[in-house]
Amino acid sequence: MRETTNDTIIVAGATGDLGGRIAKAAVARGAKVRALVRPETAAERIAALEAIGAEPCPVDFDDAQALAHACRGVLCVVSALNGLGETILDTQTRLLDAALGGGAARFIPSDFSIDYRALPTGTNRNFDLRRAFRTRIDTAPIMATSIFNGAFADMLNGQMPLIQRRVRRVLYWGDADTKFALTTKDDVAAYTAAAALDPAAPRDLHIAGAEVSARDLAALMGEVTGRPYGLLRAGSLAALSRMIGVTRRLFPARDQVFPAWQGMQYLHNMFDGRAPSAPVDNGRYDVAWTPLREVVAQG
Repeated sequence: MRETTNDTIIVAGATGDLGGRIAKAAVARGAKVRALVRPETAAERIAALEAIGAEPCPVDFDDAQALAHACRGVLCVVSALNGLGETILDTQTRLLDAALGGGAARFIPSDFSIDYRALPTGTNRNFDLRRAFRTRIDTAPIMATSIFNGAFADMLNGQMPLIQRRVRRVLYWGDADTKFALTTKDDVAAYTAAAALDPAAPRDLHIAGAEVSARDLAALMGEVTGRPYGLLRAGSLAALSRMIGVTRRLFPARDQVFPAWQGMQYLHNMFDGRAPSAPVDNGRYDVAWTPLREVVAQG
């Protein structure tokens, strides 16, 4: 393991989509990136990390001493771990303990979402897990920074069914003028890398590549495609809540991180209006924000 300086950061979950982007962005900012990987990680994933300039560090996440040793002498530990309670609570808590044991100054937990603090408990299972971990990290003697980016804008071209291109409609629930934040994964990664290298980063940072409503999206799609887009109201938020309950009972998939009903919960949170995206901290770091027009043009 190479010698560390105060520009060395840990990225846990670097073999995942967002984690890999964070590691790459941090290297681009001049950081020395130590990517924690499990010993059984496939060789091609190790090679991919080495190709972007990160240092893969195989470690058993169940071995507290080895994990603390891996976290020794770093400026910040960034968690891009994703999963259910075993990951977000158990593994991430072990990572937090290792950061403390290794003397890390700061910790960025795996939030990267809507600001769940404004939402009632029970409205989103994955947010509830992150809320529980927040309680743990806020009682630990370490500086933490959570990054709230709304939803990933990239998902408009696939997993998030708001833009119905075949019928030229934008789907929504509740109010078509409710604003929500959308930020690309690359922009979230670039901002996270900057925050990891910032010793004065505050507890919470809010970013938004774009702040739009369903009505705004329809107008943008019309401009991008040259064909008019309308709005399609799928129902009230109460109706969406009932649909979530039915889907969860019929297709529980409790061992999946993103079952169908979990995605529906996220949509409900977006249109709820209780987790506003503004004001934002976009200007704190030099990130070239990706225009939403560029994102939807790729769909």
